[in-house]
Amino acid sequence: MKYATPVIKKNQPDDSYKYRPVPKPKGGYPYRLLLSDVMPDVSEDELIFHMAGDTGSVRRHERQQGVIDAMVSQYQAAGRPAFLYHLGDIVYHYGEESQYQQQFFKPFENYPAPIFAIAGNHDSDVNPDSAATYQSLDAFAKVFCTGASQIIAFSGNSTRKSMVQPHIYWTLNTPLATIIGMHSNVPKYGIVDADQRAWLVNELRAADTNKMLILCVHHAPYSADINHGASLYMIALLEEAYREAGIRPDAVFSGHVHNYQRFSKSYADGTQTPYIVAGAGGFDELHSVADTSDQMFTPDSPLFDGVALENYYDDQHGFLKITLTRQNGGVKLAGEYYATGRAEAVDSFTVFKG
Repeated sequence: MKYATPVIKKNQPDDSYKYRPVPKPKGGYPYRLLLSDVMPDVSEDELIFHMAGDTGSVRRHERQQGVIDAMVSQYQAAGRPAFLYHLGDIVYHYGEESQYQQQFFKPFENYPAPIFAIAGNHDSDVNPDSAATYQSLDAFAKVFCTGASQIIAFSGNSTRKSMVQPHIYWTLNTPLATIIGMHSNVPKYGIVDADQRAWLVNELRAADTNKMLILCVHHAPYSADINHGASLYMIALLEEAYREAGIRPDAVFSGHVHNYQRFSKSYADGTQTPYIVAGAGGFDELHSVADTSDQMFTPDSPLFDGVALENYYDDQHGFLKITLTRQNGGVKLAGEYYATGRAEAVDSFTVFKG
């Protein structure tokens, strides 16, 4: 029997020493980007986009390519997605320039839309054996955080130019949603410095209450998988930020764990927030949901109160398609999770903000 709640993986060492300083921003505080600055003709009434995490692949590239090809095929149907929002771990195992051509530019060459991203732990880490000296996120910043869109020297002559995100952590403002993208650094369960925490509280407070509020962070707060388990650190950080800001996101999306999991968290005021893990974007190793008989895990934590694992898909790679529409004076979010080789979505969920 599989767990139906998040779990803690026992006996995990403290690796917070792996924290890497965040590079300087390319844009001004509070690091916001209007979608219309990248896509001038975006609709005011409907927005469709893809989400996927952990697409990087050092072997079995066909699994990564299968996910990307499935996303590309959706452009041949009605309601084509406007962009991909990447949930981190674009390259493995370190964020080196030398890995971007094979793991990002080549497989995504035929993806016909802009790609936004937050960085994962592997994107942020530095290879201690690298012949070239570089700092954390040097390559990521050259691909996603430039002042103007430009050709990237290490792309292998790709037609895809750099994205113009203002910082490593940043907010994408769209007509229907505010999408806050955090940076959770290198350690296994994430870490956020004081500056970013203050920025997060500010962005939560500043979000337009008439729009869907979406939070993206690479390290999954809740998980029931056998490789990571839940991040108590991220849960506590987010809940404290929500309380300080006086507002909670309408949905939270993460990668890091190489599977699909959909949790719901029920709050005392009667609201429910979906926490979605979508980290099966192509990396060869998938992570199974833990068995209740496995003594390496425990579901016992007060931070799991009100949290239930509603559905999961842990044996095939896949991606999300998110549709935002104006409806009944509010905004509806409809999410669909697609596994490679499956024409129909294997899971779906909705959120309404009125």
